[in-house]
Amino acid sequence: MIVVAITGASGVIYGIRLLEVLNEMNIENALVISDAAKTVIESETDYTVDELTGLADNCYDFNDLTASINSGSFKASALAIVPCSMKTLSSIANGYGDNTITRVADVSLKERRPTVIVPRETPLRSVHLQNMLTLSHEGAIILPAMPGFYSAHDTVDDQINFIVGKILDSLKIENDLFKRWE
Repeated sequence: MIVVAITGASGVIYGIRLLEVLNEMNIENALVISDAAKTVIESETDYTVDELTGLADNCYDFNDLTASINSGSFKASALAIVPCSMKTLSSIANGYGDNTITRVADVSLKERRPTVIVPRETPLRSVHLQNMLTLSHEGAIILPAMPGFYSAHDTVDDQINFIVGKILDSLKIENDLFKRWE
């Protein structure tokens, strides 16, 4: 099972597309949406939160610290936080597990599970970079939403698929969402 967490940063479409692709590939997933992400989803996309939760096999409440995914004994295979706000990034880097997303990230890192973090902020402050470095040292994969242009993206959807394809690559899930460098 892949846990997908969507936080209140711009770029929620990346998380939505990841859920769509996991469904297309019949890969079991779980979803956690932060309260702030619910606002961003409605302002940046045509999706409703209910439609998004309909894409997930399992949904967990953002404020439920007793959720099963918050335990090391829960058998999730990986975590992708996409997009990841700087607040969430800071909480994870500093071990502050005060909600389901930051707690499941804490568990994923301590259990040495693949943890992909897709930060969405620009420009970056030194503290943002330090938090990313801290998490990288702990084994997280820091995958900023920076599309590559070598595959001649024609549309925004192509750019979204490029990032989602790179997330899947990081999780060792075969995909053909973007044209590879030749």
